[in-house]
Formats: sequence, C-alpha cells, structure tokens
Amino acid sequence: MRHLQTLYLIRDVARAGSIRKAAEDMNITSSALNRRIQAFEAELGCQVFERLPRGMRLNPAGELLMQHIRSQMSDLDRLRGQIADLAGERRGHISIACSQGLNPIFLPDQISKYRAQHPRVTFSVRVRDRADAERELGTFSSDLALVFEPQYLADFEVIKAVAQPVCAIMATDHPLAGKPKLRLRDCLHGPHVVPSAEYGVRHLLDVATRGRSLALNPVMEADSFELMREYVLRERAVSFQIPIGLLPLRDPRLVVRALHARDVPTGMLLLGQLRGRTLPVAAAKFALQVAAALDELLPATVDG
Repeated sequence: MRHLQTLYLIRDVARAGSIRKAAEDMNITSSALNRRIQAFEAELGCQVFERLPRGMRLNPAGELLMQHIRSQMSDLDRLRGQIADLAGERRGHISIACSQGLNPIFLPDQISKYRAQHPRVTFSVRVRDRADAERELGTFSSDLALVFEPQYLADFEVIKAVAQPVCAIMATDHPLAGKPKLRLRDCLHGPHVVPSAEYGVRHLLDVATRGRSLALNPVMEADSFELMREYVLRERAVSFQIPIGLLPLRDPRLVVRALHARDVPTGMLLLGQLRGRTLPVAAAKFALQVAAALDELLPATVDG
C-alpha cells in the first residue's frame, strides 16, 4: 500500500498545482513531500512534473501516470466492494454524470431505492452536458453516465439505450393545449423557449429545423429545464423536454405532448460506462437496477 500512497500524493500535488499547497492540505512538510516525489521519479526513470516558477504541472509522462493512478484507484474500489460482498455487506461509492433532465425525479428515486437495500453505499451525482458526461467516464471521475444524445461514443460502452421523443410543454390554457395533433411548426410560430446548445434536446431541435423554412427564434434560451417549465406558466410560450424528466408530471397546470418523429427526430437516452472498465460491485449492481427501471417506466411517460 505504500506505493499507492505515493500515487495518491502525486495526484494531490497535480490537483493543488504546487507542492506547498498540497503539503499544507496533507499536514506534512513541503520538503518531505518533494523527497517522496523525487524518489518515485528516480524509481520510474523519468520526471512526471514540470517544475515551474509558480508551481507544478504534469508533463506528458505525468499525464500517462495520472491515467494509471485513476485506474489503480478504480481497481482498488472494485476489490473493496467484492470483499464487502463476501461478508454480505455491500458498501462503496458510486459517482454518476447525468443529463440535467434526469435530476428532478428519476435519479433521486433510483438512488433512494438502492440505498434502502444498501445504506453503506454513498453517491456523487454531477449534472453534466452530454460532452462533459462522456469525458468524466474517461478520467474515472464518474463510474456511470446517463446522458441524452451523447456526442462521441468512442469510449462509451452502452449498458442500456431507450428512445425518448422530444415533448412540447405548455400551460393548460395555451391555445395549442387542446389541439388534437401538435406539430413543431405550431410550437415555433408562437413564443418558445429552448435549451442551450450543449443539451441533446436542443441538438434535435436544430436538426429538425436545419435547411427548412422552420426556424428557432426563442424568447429565452436557458440551461435549466426547471426554469423553462416555470416560464411557460408566466407567458403563453412552449418549451421542450424529454419524458424521463417529467416522470410523473406533478403539475396540473402543464400539458405535455410528444412531437412526432417526422417533425423532430427521436433521441436516445444512454446509460453507459467507460469501455473496457470493470465497474466496482456497487456501481455495477446499481447500473442493473437503473437499466431495469428504464425498461419499466419509459413506455408510459406521456400521451402522444
């Protein structure tokens, strides 16, 4: 474990950006910390830091080492989880990067359900856009990502994929609320609010209007779906979201209508992990629970 402790020290220096700051956080002397790093570099046969006038920065060899450190930490967490399972007591920590639309209802329900069975398991939930969620898997900052319309997928191993239509959301007294068939052009002819560019819903709206006479001309653009839902109650406007963020719809003042795929492409919500990584036991079991919940809940989210 002494070797691992040195790796943790290197990680903390990289985070702090200087030996002095890292030493203060660890309550050790700067000279002792510097000797540990120099001894490791001598054993490795190369330096892993650039020594700068105002601090320390990982060099290319150090970046490779940091990937190794993250992998080692992940493997150790998995081992601890397996040992805890042998004793019949699951413990561990699960980190999740998720699209904002998952945050209000679905994910809190799933976490509370899991912790009711395994109260020693803790969670970190980071709301990320679709690009950042994928990046966090690659740096081992997150075990799982639950993201709508991911961008790259190069290192994304899909655990579960479910279709999600884009839905129009409006107040019950909106002129379109009682219309039998709702089209995208109807929504865009009046005031509308849209998510900002980093979100999958916006990406699909851009695809739907590209090269057509239809155009997005929003009265407001926002990075908060909750804000947009509230805004349509204050102006006769339409906003857009995916069904899972509306499970269940608890506000009787709102109407939710799925838009037809010929108007706006149906998007994919993906639950995934870093390709080739073996997840810790707790994270792997939680992923199975979420995948099963997606199967059960999504078919009946909204009326078309």
